[in-house]
Amino acid sequence: MISADFLHTEVPPARELPDVDLAGPGRFVNRELSWLSFNWRVLEEAENPRVPLLERLRFLSISSANLDEFYTVRVAGLRELTREGRTAPAADGLSPAEQLVLIDEEARRLMARQQDTLSDLQNQMREAGIFVLKQDELTDRDQEFLADVFLYKVFPVLSPLAVDPAHPFPFIPNMGFSFALMLERRRDRRVLRALLPIPQQIDRFIALPSEDGTNRFLPLEELLLLNIHQLFPGYRTTGSCTFRVLRDSDLEVEEEAEDLVREFETALKRRRRGEVVRMKISADAPQSLRSIIMHELDVKPEEVIEVDGLIGMSDVKELVLDSRPDLLWPAFSPRVPERVQDHDNDMFAAIRQKDMLLHHPYETFDMVVRFLQQAAQDPDVVAIKQTLYRTSKNSPIVEALCDAAEEGKSVTALVELKARFDEAANIRQSRRLERSGAHVVYGFVDWKTHAKISTVVRREGDQLVTYTHYGTGNYHPITARIYTDLSFFTCDAALGRDATKVFNYLSGYAQPDSLENLKISPHWLKDFLLDQFEAEAEHARAGRPAQIWAKMNSLIDPDIIDGLYRASQAGVRIDLVIRGICGLRPAVAGLSDNIRIKSIVGRYLEHSRIVCFGNGHGLPSKKSRVFISSADWMGRNLNRRVETLVEITNATVRAQIVSQIMAANLADQAQSWVMQPEGHFTRAEVAPGEFAFNCHRFFMENPSLSGRGSAGAGDVPVLTHDAE
Repeated sequence: MISADFLHTEVPPARELPDVDLAGPGRFVNRELSWLSFNWRVLEEAENPRVPLLERLRFLSISSANLDEFYTVRVAGLRELTREGRTAPAADGLSPAEQLVLIDEEARRLMARQQDTLSDLQNQMREAGIFVLKQDELTDRDQEFLADVFLYKVFPVLSPLAVDPAHPFPFIPNMGFSFALMLERRRDRRVLRALLPIPQQIDRFIALPSEDGTNRFLPLEELLLLNIHQLFPGYRTTGSCTFRVLRDSDLEVEEEAEDLVREFETALKRRRRGEVVRMKISADAPQSLRSIIMHELDVKPEEVIEVDGLIGMSDVKELVLDSRPDLLWPAFSPRVPERVQDHDNDMFAAIRQKDMLLHHPYETFDMVVRFLQQAAQDPDVVAIKQTLYRTSKNSPIVEALCDAAEEGKSVTALVELKARFDEAANIRQSRRLERSGAHVVYGFVDWKTHAKISTVVRREGDQLVTYTHYGTGNYHPITARIYTDLSFFTCDAALGRDATKVFNYLSGYAQPDSLENLKISPHWLKDFLLDQFEAEAEHARAGRPAQIWAKMNSLIDPDIIDGLYRASQAGVRIDLVIRGICGLRPAVAGLSDNIRIKSIVGRYLEHSRIVCFGNGHGLPSKKSRVFISSADWMGRNLNRRVETLVEITNATVRAQIVSQIMAANLADQAQSWVMQPEGHFTRAEVAPGEFAFNCHRFFMENPSLSGRGSAGAGDVPVLTHDAE
């Protein structure tokens, strides 16, 4: 059983914030600083001794990659607003220029901490037999091995470039990593300046042979320095540095584009050449080289980060070795739901029995793939409709849709071209789908389609039955191994009709008059949430139990935050699990006395979106209203995207969400951070020697309630037994 202590203890007292204007913008936490706070939590997992060593290295890599994307999108946008003279403040009262100053200060602290963390991890890796070497640590045998590696695996793809009046400074693409060199010709001491762009197709760390069971690596830049004489014969190196640039990666698309695909292909080429927003350079770079690079790239001093350590830290993911399972999380194989096995892996039969909710990655995402593969092969299936926001390169989902189209079924795929950093992949997938005979539509120019819906229409007797899948995550089998998400399967006729109306809206632009069990943004979803907050407030004012539980990635929309503040002030108890950005200040006296917020950062990336309303009966309760959603509570999701909010009416599925998933998330201590009124997070307190509940471990060890079959007659751990 999950401990229910968190429901029975007193709410910690709210605190006053005398220096914050709670009647004005001060009631909000800045979005960008909140994101940086999240990335600090990711980095601190790299320092967490309870996490296996190489998994800590992976967290360090993720922290670095996160920060790079933050600069190429968020910082780039703020910088553009500042250049245009925009001074309008964000909801928290900070202008773009003021935000940039605070971001720069905090990000520099974060990057310095990343270097310190890497140094600590490398010391521990050496103790575990994993060595990242320097040139002076190489043996003669290593030198011989590396000579062949350079000649046959590196040299053919390098392009050394002189920089002089006859050879202008080359273009360095986004994420481009390069050597800058000062060389002197031996015969006449003539000076040459040169660049050596390092192709991203080459591994950053070269594995060296070892006879004692250790793992030994040499960074690529060290190998290049060893072989400069082969790239520039007759020259010697007098100075060198490495540098890496990040460019503005936001896309601008003409609203009236006649051919959306062609417009996106053009915009992707522009992204590669966006303006530099940050440059990292070796701390010991010769001043003359540094000046030339800054001048040619038009980089200002405040956009330069000097690094005394590794540049391009996200590459350390290459050192997370599958060959060292002793330094990784214990292996886990996702479960196949018992009910699907009971029906000989027939997804339609399992869904016909009753609604089913799968909790990924604990239940395998292969069931979603099987749902579509079975539909493609089933002669009774007449039509399939599918949204695609992000998916894998060799997507089995797309493969199944192509097979279905080639079998003569009616297949409609809504491909979202504006899925950031997946635009090129989605264009390729759309071309492939069109060649197979599928109908491919791209939704709206000015709104992203972020909803996760799939429908299969099957002829059963003299009727057509619609099987529907609603998801909180992407149709991406790779990320589904590490993201926690929900897949809801149903053949409920009303939910099937709702899904069909949404697809018709996306392809025909005709807004549906009404939906039965579904709310979508940007039309009704936000207003519905605000109405539910007020309904809970009415219950509280009437003396009835009033409670809200919600879980999502980000909470930043000002209207939603103010609605939660009002509900709290009316006496509604609100518990939120917000993984990343959060603009709401919890536990502030007079503002949010009844709101508590936590963030879970652990083995899996929390990605599912859930909201539960006590409905006058508190939580958990059989009479609560329970919803899953594709939407975070952000302005972009609620006002500028097509998103879904699906009400769960099946008693077993509702119990699974409330009494298993939400209860376990709220009970977690091992991976939890508690948000403070000032906006920062602190680790959940666990007394020395006390057991700390870990929700990820709980889900790995216990099957989901709605997927149980004939083999699972025993009890399934839940907070309360409210399943029917």
